[in-house]
Amino acid sequence: MFTERRIERHQLPYFLQVFNRITDKPIGYLGNVSENGLMLISSLPMMTDVDFELRLKVPVAQGEFKAIDLTATCLWSHEDVTPQHYDSGFSVLEAPEEYRHLINALLQYFSFYPLQASV
Repeated sequence: MFTERRIERHQLPYFLQVFNRITDKPIGYLGNVSENGLMLISSLPMMTDVDFELRLKVPVAQGEFKAIDLTATCLWSHEDVTPQHYDSGFSVLEAPEEYRHLINALLQYFSFYPLQASV
């Protein structure tokens, strides 16, 4: 079976909570990210072919959060290997520059780069 991914994704060992921007209620956790999309892990399946107004609350200081609002379309949703959890793939339609900064910060923090040998 072919399992190679076409888009490079970066798994996150710690999940950022995702909220409904309109109601400010939590809807799940960020599973992976790319500049054009994200995967949401939730306790309920998401409706597909629907635009969602999402909010990421990124910690910036002790007890303080910065909101990153974005609009994304849910392309697919299916049950996770973990019982009572669902994975849903979203295509990002509108996102502020802060979303790209978040992706770059996550890449820097969670990625390993080869070190140059000192002479």
